[in-house]
Amino acid sequence: MTTQADGAKLCAIGAEEPGESSRTVARQPILDRLGRVHGYNLLFRGHSPVLIQADRDQAARAIIDDAVVFGLEQLTHGAPAFLSCTEESLNERLVDVLPAGMTVLHLHKSVRHSTELISVCHLLKSSGFRISLGSYCWEPGYEPLVALADYIKVDFTQLDATARHFLQRNAGGVTAALIADKVETQADFKQACFEGFAFFQGYFFCHPELIKNRKIPANHISHIKILELLNRETVDLHEIGKWVKQDTSLTYRLLRLVNSSICAMRQEVLSIESALMVVGVEMFRRIATLAIASELNSNRSAEILRMAFVRGRFCELSAPEGGLYPTEQYLMGMLSLIPAMLCIPMDELTPGLPLRDEICNALHGASNRERCMLQWLEAHERGDWATCDTVCQIYGLKRDHLMQNYAEALKWAEAALHIVI
Repeated sequence: MTTQADGAKLCAIGAEEPGESSRTVARQPILDRLGRVHGYNLLFRGHSPVLIQADRDQAARAIIDDAVVFGLEQLTHGAPAFLSCTEESLNERLVDVLPAGMTVLHLHKSVRHSTELISVCHLLKSSGFRISLGSYCWEPGYEPLVALADYIKVDFTQLDATARHFLQRNAGGVTAALIADKVETQADFKQACFEGFAFFQGYFFCHPELIKNRKIPANHISHIKILELLNRETVDLHEIGKWVKQDTSLTYRLLRLVNSSICAMRQEVLSIESALMVVGVEMFRRIATLAIASELNSNRSAEILRMAFVRGRFCELSAPEGGLYPTEQYLMGMLSLIPAMLCIPMDELTPGLPLRDEICNALHGASNRERCMLQWLEAHERGDWATCDTVCQIYGLKRDHLMQNYAEALKWAEAALHIVI
C-alpha cells in the first residue's frame, strides 16, 4: 500500500513539462443515443487553449504532426476523428495531410470569422472534411460558418438549461448535428436527450444509476464463479470446463477467441477441454476474462467493453514497469468497469471477486502501487496530463513506455472486440 507520505506527494507534485520528443494523445468517445460510437475527440498533450493563443501557428503544426505520427486510423479504427484546429492549420491547408473522409475539423473559439477562413472552409468541405464549431458560433458574425458546420458542440458545464434552450430555439434552420459535451451523469444525459441533442461526449455511460443492495443477476453468477476458479493458485481445468459448458453463449465466445488471431493456434480447437489443454492456464485466463466481460456487458454500451479491454491489456503490458503481476493487473483493469456493466456499486461487487485485498482496495480508488497503472490510464482517458505526470514521478514510470503500451492496447482491444461481439 502507498504510505500517507506518498499520498501527500500525489497531491503536491506538479505536472512535468513534456519534452519536445514527447507525444501523448488521448481519445474520448462521442456516442449516439443508443450508446454506439459515432466518433472520437482526440486530445493531444500540451495543445491547450492557452498555448494556442500564445503561439497558435506552432500549436497548429504540432497538432497536425502528432495526428499524422499516431495515425488517425489507428486511433479511431475508422470512426470520425474530431481534431481541434486553428486558423493557421486551415488557412495554410496543413490539414490536407489528414484523411479527409474521417477527419472532423473543430474550430476553436480563437478563430476569426474572416472571409479567407470561410473560403478555406468551403474548399475543405468540398474535399471531404467535416466542420465542427463550439456554441460560441451563435455570436454575431459567425452565421457563414454556422451554415457550413456539420456539428455544433455545446458544453453542459458552461451553458445552463436556459442558455441551451435559447441556442436550440435559434437552431431551427441549422442542419448541423448538436453534440452535448462534458455530459458526466445520467441526469445530464437524460436532459440532453430531452433537449434534442443527437450525440454526447463525456463519461456518463461509465456512471450508470447504481442500484444499492442489488444481487448479481443469476445469469452472471456462473461468470463470477469461473473468475474465482481461474484465480486460484491451483487451477482445476476439469472444474472450470464444467462451469463454462453450462453457458452456451460463453462457450461460443470462448471457442471463437481460442481460434482467433489473438491466440494464433495452428489447428482448430473444437472443445473447452482442448482449449484448456492447448492454450495453457495463463492464456485461458486472459481469453476467458474477455468472454466473461462481454457477457457481463451484454445490455450496456459496447464502448464500456472496449474501454475494459483497453484497460485490461494496458495494465497487463505495463505491469512489469511497476513491478506488478501482469495477470492480476489484467484482471483488475477489466474488472474496473464491472459497476458500469452491472449497475452495482463496487463495494457490493468486490466481496464476491477473487482478488487480494490490495487489488480490492485499488478498485475502490485507493492510491496504492497496485492501482498506479489504472490510475494513470483513467487520468489519460480524460486528458489530465498533470495527474499522469504525478503518477509517473511517484512510481518511477516512463511516460514513453506507457504510451507505447496504450497504443498496443488500443489495437489489441479493437481486435478482441470484433471477435467477442
